[in-house]
Amino acid sequence: MSQEIIFKILGSGCKKCNLLEAHVKQACEEEHLVVTIDHERDFVKVAAYGVMSTPALVLNEKVVSAGKVLTVDEVKVIIQEKLHDTKA
Repeated sequence: MSQEIIFKILGSGCKKCNLLEAHVKQACEEEHLVVTIDHERDFVKVAAYGVMSTPALVLNEKVVSAGKVLTVDEVKVIIQEKLHDTKA
């Protein structure tokens, strides 16, 4: 039984935030994963994650990156690490 994977993009919806979201979608497609991707634009909710700079990426309620646009390959590394952690 596989665990559901939920990504959240934290940010205002600016160009960088949207690019990060596109990279997450592409990485998940290339890894043949079905995931949920939400985009949190509410600053109060973003701040609740302790994030001071956006865009930020949250995976299953854990902040995995903040303040930069990850490449597709960087997102894939995070996905692989997460899948490895859940199988351990």
